[in-house]
Amino acid sequence: MALETNAFNSFGAKGNREDLSDLIHNISPTETPFMLAVRKTDASAVLHEWQTDALGSASTSNAVLEGDAITNDASTATTRVSNTCQISDKVARVTGTQEVVSKAGRKSELAYQMAKRAKELKRDVESILLRNGAEVTGGTTTARQTAGIEAWIATNTDAASDATDAAGTGNDARTEGTARAFTESQLKAVLQAAWTAGGNPGVIMLGAFNKQQLSGFSGGSTSFVDAKDKKLYASVDVYVGDFNTLRVVPNRFQNQSTALVLDMDYWAMASLRPFQSKEVARTGDSTARQLLVEYALESCNEAASGAVYDLTTS
Repeated sequence: MALETNAFNSFGAKGNREDLSDLIHNISPTETPFMLAVRKTDASAVLHEWQTDALGSASTSNAVLEGDAITNDASTATTRVSNTCQISDKVARVTGTQEVVSKAGRKSELAYQMAKRAKELKRDVESILLRNGAEVTGGTTTARQTAGIEAWIATNTDAASDATDAAGTGNDARTEGTARAFTESQLKAVLQAAWTAGGNPGVIMLGAFNKQQLSGFSGGSTSFVDAKDKKLYASVDVYVGDFNTLRVVPNRFQNQSTALVLDMDYWAMASLRPFQSKEVARTGDSTARQLLVEYALESCNEAASGAVYDLTTS
């Protein structure tokens, strides 16, 4: 087979138009399940504060004489807790030329870049809220940082023997220990501890590898095949424990070596400045926009939740 003599072909042509699809394919994940589920509240100062309290222990000896003079029970003050609001932002800047030239897949380059930055900012905030990081009050040369969830959860935990949990005040981060396999007994111990403390966790949040580990827990159940549609059901999306029924939620942006056991009634994202877009002063032949949010993680009472720490991730 050979090309006919003097047959003009595409290899030598100079005027052929390019074939560039108007579709832009982006598979980067954008799901932020913690932010989606967490309660939203307002902050009114850089240092966001709230109060926690607890009832006295139940007594089996509460019996008084008929006609007895009353005895005043001791009262205890509430506990005042705080976290620092952190500023997170993303900035998009586009030159005047790039904004007006003909483009494939988008009409406005600035609008396209802003849409990307918005998704990136949301992913950043999810990661920050769920990080193992202590509060940083900041200064003129140090950015403020809000304490992440692992700096709070300390009462109901299962961790490696060489790990050190945080104090549960947001002021320090935990020290990670030697990784070990995720087991159902670890999870059940944390669920029992949280229930005993007064919590009612409804969510187990964890990374991809340990989501699969949990799906392998026996839990008195068996994977099964539906002969009609020829599907093997081997996933666990709802875990029915002794004390509660919990949704199993995979999260790409949390610490992958941690399985969080969360009572979502006791977590909130407090916003001093909610997600917003701001124009940036024009400099030269370019236009910029800033996306910004100022927020803190509010741990209303960490003892309602728990965590299994120091898990293998592969």
